[in-house]
Amino acid sequence: MIDSARAGLSDGSVPPTARNTPGPAALPTPASPHDTPDTRPAPCFGVLGQLSVRGRTMSVTSPVRRAVLTACLLRFGRPIGIAEFSEILWDDPPVSATANLRSHVTGLRRELDEIEEGLGERVKTYRGGQSGYGLEIAAEEFDLPRFTAAVERGRNWLVNGFSESAVDALEMAVDLWNGPFGQDLPPTRWFSSHTAGLNNLRLDAYQDLFTASVLAGRTSMLPYRIESLIAEAPYRQHLWELLAAVHCLHGDTASTLSVVGRCQKLFAEDLGLDLPPGIEAMRTAALNWDRDEAMRLVASRTRASAEGCRCRRPSHPSSP
Repeated sequence: MIDSARAGLSDGSVPPTARNTPGPAALPTPASPHDTPDTRPAPCFGVLGQLSVRGRTMSVTSPVRRAVLTACLLRFGRPIGIAEFSEILWDDPPVSATANLRSHVTGLRRELDEIEEGLGERVKTYRGGQSGYGLEIAAEEFDLPRFTAAVERGRNWLVNGFSESAVDALEMAVDLWNGPFGQDLPPTRWFSSHTAGLNNLRLDAYQDLFTASVLAGRTSMLPYRIESLIAEAPYRQHLWELLAAVHCLHGDTASTLSVVGRCQKLFAEDLGLDLPPGIEAMRTAALNWDRDEAMRLVASRTRASAEGCRCRRPSHPSSP
């Protein structure tokens, strides 16, 4: 199992006061500090799922205006030039792209003011060498920076052996989502790239949450939650491993073997691949009624998985 860091974390920080929390049978988890609840007001702007402003979805707004606001949010802190904005909104910009953009920005300001007076003033026009548009907001007003901070905190707890706190932080992170990113956005190259990237970050966060839940022994309703995500991302091998592990830990060999069989059929028929070694190892653990081995298999994947997710995380939400 991953070594615990009772005296401090790998970055040199010292965790909050720990409480004694028993871990899963035969594989105890170190005392785990609580993650501090987020008591800040709800974010003013949200892109994690349906685009929202002050808790109101922008589903009735025109698709182009939603795209304008989404682009400004993803690049908040710096303006988007007129020419670049045209390429963001249209792979093949029309001749009237600049006039159309100006019209949609005006309409967006009006709609934001209808939600809250003065909110439209956040959409700034930049002139001169930085001619274009941008959104003036602080990071704490936007759900994406909150998400990435909570995921990083949870992943840090996880790789250092504090599974309970990892669950708390990662639950906070995934709770910020209200569905996959990219709904009703133009299928341009720019948005398609961001859609793939952000949705992968969401799946990574859920995967880490489920891993932490297994290691912390918090497996109530976990098979259902994992199954729901597998339905959305069926080729994520680690999700199948976690689902098999939960059934194995519950002593349900039949369900474990059913999961293994489903995974084997899917990977063979759709991808032409053999059963992944991690799933095969979980089947062996189930057949041997070895719960300890199942838990060790989950723990052995934790650090490598978390480090891989760190490599994929964006350095800043406004990164292109």
